[in-house]
Amino acid sequence: MDFSDDQIHRYARHLVLPEIGEDGQAKLLESKVLVIGAGGLGSPLLLYLAAAGVGTLGVVDDDKVDLSNLQRQVLHDTSSIGTPKTGSAAARLAEVNPEIEVVRHDVRLTPDNAMEMIGGYDLVADGSDNFPTRFLLNDACHLAGKTLISAAIMRFDGQLATYKPHIRDAAAPEAHPCYRCIFGAQPEDPKQSCADVGVMGALAGTMGSLQAIEVIKELLGIGESLSGSLLLYDALGATFRKIKTKADPACPLCGPQATIRDLTSVSYRAPVCAV
Repeated sequence: MDFSDDQIHRYARHLVLPEIGEDGQAKLLESKVLVIGAGGLGSPLLLYLAAAGVGTLGVVDDDKVDLSNLQRQVLHDTSSIGTPKTGSAAARLAEVNPEIEVVRHDVRLTPDNAMEMIGGYDLVADGSDNFPTRFLLNDACHLAGKTLISAAIMRFDGQLATYKPHIRDAAAPEAHPCYRCIFGAQPEDPKQSCADVGVMGALAGTMGSLQAIEVIKELLGIGESLSGSLLLYDALGATFRKIKTKADPACPLCGPQATIRDLTSVSYRAPVCAV
């Protein structure tokens, strides 16, 4: 594609990277990413994807900005309190990069709308804060053949992983686990949330920024994918651990004898919200 003078100036630091260059930047401008949650993780994730020139960003969130969000959800400010998070997000992202398109999904993600919603995007990034949403996205993305990049935070700890079990092949049957392969069955009654035990605000910035990097890597096919690994961050210890993970041959979603073939066969049980 032919870049305008403004685009050459805006994306100059990408254009000089051999791993990105003009072809990579053009691909980013043509890419479509769906972000679940415009909260703590979604804030830095959306800001950096917009700044990078990802052409279309879908934002799923049915919540409104609350004063308690501002400790970590840097996409919003005090003047946004009481307004829909998707609207606040769209306004801020337009200031960062008016070239991109922001698609607002002011709805709650459910088994009834998940497949249709993610179908129009190249990749999905999860910034939710509860197990039912994570399991729902994992299942929907696998069934739709979409790569999922999921981050999570609580207290001073963060984790990040890329899931693309849909590309598994016979030569490497354990290479690309899904969320269920690693974490097993959905907990019946999770006892803790960030609202209960707290979360360090800046931790959302760390993990959301790392999530944005992995999204860009997957869109461009550069670097080493996190698929097959779980990245753990301990903010108090200032340490990272990268744990190798494998696909579970008994997984009900992506295993050889999978029993989950559509979202209506699973009970996800809880509301969707962002951290």
